[in-house]
Amino acid sequence: MRDVFFVGDELVAGLGDPKALGWTGRVAARTLPLAPGLAFHVLAVPGETSGQMTSRWDEEALRRLGPSDAPDASRHVLFAIGRGDVLRGVSPTMTRLNIANALDRAHALGFSAMLAGPPPGLDEHNQRIAELAALCEEAAARRAVPYIDMYSPLARHEQWITDMATGRDELPQQAGYGLMAWLVLHSAWHDWLGLERTDS
Repeated sequence: MRDVFFVGDELVAGLGDPKALGWTGRVAARTLPLAPGLAFHVLAVPGETSGQMTSRWDEEALRRLGPSDAPDASRHVLFAIGRGDVLRGVSPTMTRLNIANALDRAHALGFSAMLAGPPPGLDEHNQRIAELAALCEEAAARRAVPYIDMYSPLARHEQWITDMATGRDELPQQAGYGLMAWLVLHSAWHDWLGLERTDS
């Protein structure tokens, strides 16, 4: 069994998406035809901080793993850092430590890790979200794990801005989640999973 875990907040859960897919469902749907043996698991807790994520993800993931002695067994985890640290006043120092601990724990447990930064939110939060995204990118580089920038491509994207303006609770809708999925699928996603790239 090849297990892939999406770990994060309400954006990982796809809240606000009228199709109830979020970006994780869209990514899984596009990936499964290439690798039917993958098992996708969404471990989402709305509103959590990086510290809360770090303290709970491993126990939840380990309970869901397939047999480790299977010939094709592998473990992958994508940590999607949300906006919780910004909205709840977590210091950059603590965020950096929490991300490092999550990545180090993943490595110790034999998981291949990937990190995604937060997407833009409301205008009044975006400066701090941009700083959080930069911190995430730096943390990924320090641990040599693939990074997905969700902030820079969406900060001035018209569809994203429209989605955020018409949504609620700083949540994207169908178009926004589709954009997030596109960013994942056009990152190092396929290489990370050892899959052939597609042009779609």
